[in-house]
Amino acid sequence: MTDPADLLVVGAGPAGMAAAATALAGGLRVVLVDSGTALGGQYWRHPPEHARAAVPTDDLHHGLRRYRALCEALAAHRTAGRLDLRLEHSVWSAVREGDGFAIHAVDRRDAPRETALVLRAPRLLLATGAYDRQLPFPGWDLPGVLTVGGLQALLKGGGVVAGSRVALGGTGPFLLPVAAGLAARGVEVVAVCEAAHPKAWLRHPGPLLRNPGKWAEGAGYAAALVRHRVPLRPRTAIVAAEGGARVTSVRIASLAPDGSPRAGTERRVEVDAVGVGWGFAPQLDLLVPLGCALTDSADGNAVVAVDDGQRTTVPGVYAAGETCGVGGAALAVHEGRLAARSVLADSRTTAVPANEPVTALRSAVTRQRAFARAMALAHPIPPAWPSWLTDETVVCRCEEVTAGAIRTARAEGAHDHRQVKQLTRAGMGWCQGRMCGPAVHCLTARRRAYEPAERLVATPVTLGALADLDEAPTTPPTAAAPTAPTAPTAPPASTDNGETEKERS
Repeated sequence: MTDPADLLVVGAGPAGMAAAATALAGGLRVVLVDSGTALGGQYWRHPPEHARAAVPTDDLHHGLRRYRALCEALAAHRTAGRLDLRLEHSVWSAVREGDGFAIHAVDRRDAPRETALVLRAPRLLLATGAYDRQLPFPGWDLPGVLTVGGLQALLKGGGVVAGSRVALGGTGPFLLPVAAGLAARGVEVVAVCEAAHPKAWLRHPGPLLRNPGKWAEGAGYAAALVRHRVPLRPRTAIVAAEGGARVTSVRIASLAPDGSPRAGTERRVEVDAVGVGWGFAPQLDLLVPLGCALTDSADGNAVVAVDDGQRTTVPGVYAAGETCGVGGAALAVHEGRLAARSVLADSRTTAVPANEPVTALRSAVTRQRAFARAMALAHPIPPAWPSWLTDETVVCRCEEVTAGAIRTARAEGAHDHRQVKQLTRAGMGWCQGRMCGPAVHCLTARRRAYEPAERLVATPVTLGALADLDEAPTTPPTAAAPTAPTAPTAPPASTDNGETEKERS
C-alpha cells in the first residue's frame, strides 16, 4: 500500500480482523498491526506455518470457518494493495497528532534487532484484547505453575503440554476447554477446581436461554471431561502449591460461600504442573493515555466506555473486543464489525456495506454482552480469597513484595494499588503491575473496579529503538510489509471445538 492509510487497527485477534475486513470492504485503506507472527491473536493462535501439518490443533479451536473467511478476505485486500499488514510489530504508544493519530511501534521480525517506526492515520481502532487475571497463593511462583491461558497457548502454539499430571483451578468457563484439550493429549488432569457453583447460573437464566450455542458448547466440554474421567470440583480452590525446583503438589480445599477454606477439607494432591485462572483483565495501556473514559464491568475490571457504535469518548478513537469487556470471540467479531461501520459512517467518504444491517449487529452485541455479564456474576472472584495468603506469600513477583508488606501499607493508609506501589514498589518491576495489579487492588480497594495505572510505554522497548525515533520511517509504507499468512487447512475429520470464554485477542 503506497497511499496514506485511512484507519489504523491495533490487534489482529477476532475483533481486529473483523474490523479491518469490514473497513476494507467499505473502501478504506487500513494498516493492521499485531505483535504476533500470524493473524488470529490468542484465540485463534496456531503453530508456526512450517509446523502446522505436524502439530494438529484444530480440535482446540472454535469458529475456524469464520477465521478462515476473515483470513481470505484480508489476503485479498492485501493483494489489491488496500491492506498493510504489520505482524511482529509491537505498539508501545498511541498519541493524537494534528487531526489524526500516530502509533509508535517496533518491528521485531529480525529479533533481537528492533527497528522503530511511526504509523499514522486519521482514525484509530484499538482491539488489544486482554490477559490472564491472577490471584496469588502460597507457592504460585514455583516453576510449573502457569496461567490457564499459558497452558492453552502452549497447546495451540506448538501442541506442547506443560506436564503429565496437571491440576487446574480458578473460576470461569475457560477452565473447561483447557482441561478437555489437555486430557485429549494424554495428560492426567487430576482436578478442575471451580471456585463458583454451577447453580449460580440459575439466577441468570435469561442470557443463557438467549444464547443456546453457549450452553451447548459448555455441555460438550462437560461430556469431554466425563469421557476422560476428569473430576470437576465446584466450590473448591487450589489454595497452595508446594515443591522445590518445580511444583510437586497442590493443596486443595472446599470453599465456604465467601471463598474462605472450610476447616478440615484441605487435602494434598501430587502434580507436576498447575494452571490457574480468574478470568481476564482488559489490555487498556494504549487507551488510558489517550484520555478514553473508562467504566465499571461486572467482573470487577474497568473497561473502556463506548457508545452503541463502539466509539470511545475521544473523537476518532474506536474500541472493540475485550477492551470493552470479556465476552467471547463471537462478541468480539460483532463489536469489530460494528466499530468499523462507525468508522465508515464517520468518514463520510465511503459507502457503508449493507450486507449486515447495523441494527442486527447491535442486537447481537447486546445479547452477547448480557451473557458476558451473567457469566461474570456467576463466576466472581471469591471475596475471602486473601485468607489463603500468609504474610510471607509473594504478591509482586518482579519486586518480591509480600502480602504482609501490602497489608502493612494498607494499615498505614494506602487505599489503592497506586499508593501501595509508592510505599512498597509493588508493580514497579518488569511487568509494570500487569500480573500483580489486580491482586494488589483487591487487597486494598476491592469495592471499586480495578483501573490500571497510566503507562506511557505500553510494552518493553529497547533504548536503541527509542533513540532511533527521530529517524523512524512513517506511513505510507514501502515494500517491507510482511506477507500475509494463509489460513491453515483443516484435515477432513477435524472438529471446531474451542473456548466458551475467549482468550486475549
